[in-house]
Amino acid sequence: MFETVMGSAKLFFQGKLFRDTGLAIRLLLLGALIAAAVTVAVGLVLPVWAAGIAGGFVGGGVQPWLYRNIKYA
Repeated sequence: MFETVMGSAKLFFQGKLFRDTGLAIRLLLLGALIAAAVTVAVGLVLPVWAAGIAGGFVGGGVQPWLYRNIKYA
């Protein structure tokens, strides 16, 4: 299993995992931005632990939607 992860990471950093690596990186950054925005917004009205849970939940939930049309090489 570790070899699979390392192989995927190696292909990603070589730019050979996705057909459009730039798109994959933009989508990753967009997901992180959405999660950060939710965390900050919830953190303004609720405790920090609730903001962390909400940001993680939304960030994890948005990733499948963002990556639904990404193609592997």
